[in-house]
Amino acid sequence: MAKVLMKGNEAMALAAIKGGCDAFFGYPITPQNEIPEYLSYHMEENNRIFVQAESEVAAINMVYGAAGSGARVLTSSSSPGIALKQEGISYIVGSELPCVIINVMRGGPGLGGIQPSQGDYNQITRGGGNGDYHLIAFAPETLQETVDVVKESFDLADYYRNPVMIAVDGLIGQMMEPVDMDKEIPQKDLPAKTWAATGESGKRGSRNKIVSLHLDPYDLEKHNLKLKEKYDKMVENEQRYEMISIEDAEVVIVAYGSMARIARSAVKALREEGVKVGIIRPITIWPFPEKAFENLPESVHTLLTLEMSLGQMHQDVKIVNQGRYNLAFYGRAGGVVPETDEIIEQVRKYVGGNK
Repeated sequence: MAKVLMKGNEAMALAAIKGGCDAFFGYPITPQNEIPEYLSYHMEENNRIFVQAESEVAAINMVYGAAGSGARVLTSSSSPGIALKQEGISYIVGSELPCVIINVMRGGPGLGGIQPSQGDYNQITRGGGNGDYHLIAFAPETLQETVDVVKESFDLADYYRNPVMIAVDGLIGQMMEPVDMDKEIPQKDLPAKTWAATGESGKRGSRNKIVSLHLDPYDLEKHNLKLKEKYDKMVENEQRYEMISIEDAEVVIVAYGSMARIARSAVKALREEGVKVGIIRPITIWPFPEKAFENLPESVHTLLTLEMSLGQMHQDVKIVNQGRYNLAFYGRAGGVVPETDEIIEQVRKYVGGNK
């Protein structure tokens, strides 16, 4: 199949159309603006809906309404814009509605800057809105992987009746790489959306109602336990990761997204020198890929977490480590992208069992 050279944001937008997106609602913010720009041209010609809302808050509530009708819905934004959407995301989860959310992360906190960052990890994996809830969250490394997970995410959202987020940083959103838009992805056997509020009668002869309000605390607890059953299923079935040069590694880097790209270059250079280093690359940051850490070789003595933030994923590495290995961390913040030489220098500190 032919590949085409595309910019990251535009590739994600086209992937959404290929994935069956029926409607997009969003609001401009750098560095994701090419997504709504692309969709503003191409959704209409594909008989789909595009709306530039008056704000991020309006956009996520439009997503709520359209998802409730059974449509496949997308919104996209960047870090502070995603923050504004959090209340709506919590409502969508509480109402068990599927949608796909793209977050092209930038530096923070606050308005921060427009350079690439991974500072939204806690917001994404801990739930930025109220209540007990989770989103399946992908953190792809290449544009091809990003395109694939965008397309698949519409199926996953429908399958679990839950939002799915694709978290990339501004570097992935702005870079150009060749992508195969026709690559086949796994498809789930999806039931009919009998729950959708379409104005037609439901199973019991009454119209469907979609709410997240449960005034009786026992009813709300029962609802939360029902949602937890879904989250447990996600943890069991949707952990995704890649193991790179692990078989004889002494130091194992844990990195995702653009930081994993930089780590690959560092590992290649170090391996050529005989340094035994590998990578665990989370593809999903929720559920966090705990399974990747279960059967590491006996040669491993140090886990080195690398992030374009100040140690947010490192907390999950600490949890899953359970005291087994020496832990180390290196991160840059504010939109600073580390150089390969920086990573090489960090790894050298722990070669040979040094702490």
